[in-house]
Amino acid sequence: QVQFVESGGGLVQPGGSLRLSCAASGMAFSIYAMGWYRQAPGKQRELVASIRNGGTTTYTDSAKGRFTISRDNAKNTVYLQMNSLEPEDTAVYYCNRHPFPYAYWGQGTQVTVSS
Repeated sequence: QVQFVESGGGLVQPGGSLRLSCAASGMAFSIYAMGWYRQAPGKQRELVASIRNGGTTTYTDSAKGRFTISRDNAKNTVYLQMNSLEPEDTAVYYCNRHPFPYAYWGQGTQVTVSS
């Protein structure tokens, strides 16, 4: 059974940084591309960044230049380093396979950017 455990969120001031982690289990982590998604209040869940099993990364325009996705296949973990955070980044952040995310989603980690 696939499981994702996200952590690292919190309250940060605009311009601050956070590093999110997501530990995956129950899947062949190293062969799949993974993504970080987020869902802001009243909005649909959206992809923020993705990383292929070989390390190739992609970012949405809003994340480009500020966020860095990485992975450690030995630890079945994917990371999201977020710098220069803005209030618009406030959301619950999730990881999942990308594309074709599993129906199961973890509990996510809340990121709140506010002064």
